[in-house]
Amino acid sequence: MNDLLVGKLVRLAAYDPEEIGKALSRWTRDSEYWRLMATSPAHIPSANGAIKFLEKEMDKLDASLYFFGVRRLDDNALIGEMVLDVVSWAGRDAFVGLTIGERENWGKGYGTEMMRLLLQYAFLEVNLQRVTLAVFEYNPRAIRSYEKAGFRHEGRMRKVLNKEGKRWDMLFMGVLREEWMQAN
Repeated sequence: MNDLLVGKLVRLAAYDPEEIGKALSRWTRDSEYWRLMATSPAHIPSANGAIKFLEKEMDKLDASLYFFGVRRLDDNALIGEMVLDVVSWAGRDAFVGLTIGERENWGKGYGTEMMRLLLQYAFLEVNLQRVTLAVFEYNPRAIRSYEKAGFRHEGRMRKVLNKEGKRWDMLFMGVLREEWMQAN
């Protein structure tokens, strides 16, 4: 079997709060990045503020949180980050989230591969039963990517997001271990 953390386009890498904090400070300057990533109103953290926040989060790290930086294989550039948050060890259930920073890396298949790698890790290494995510209804590119990775639509919270003076739904998608095993 291939390396669990390496695909054809990207690899999941160690999470470096300093490097990712600087990148987040840069990425959040793009209002579309923030709109696709966060439910809160946009704000731009300083690099030092982002680094301190991430270091504090990493200090709290327990056995239920798995953080990854994401690097392109061709040039080793940091292009995003991912987190797998095991919300129930008894149920073997986790939430996942990912971001891809600069727009030039959007729409190139990186997100789908990132998610496929993380699902492989979640089901084969962490031994989870299900992985769930939330996505905003106004992000069809992400929704298609998640569907390609094996996620199915499971529900929605109606009009929960307030963006640009309009109310939007938050969608929930999930994939079960046996579904993923059959597809892979």
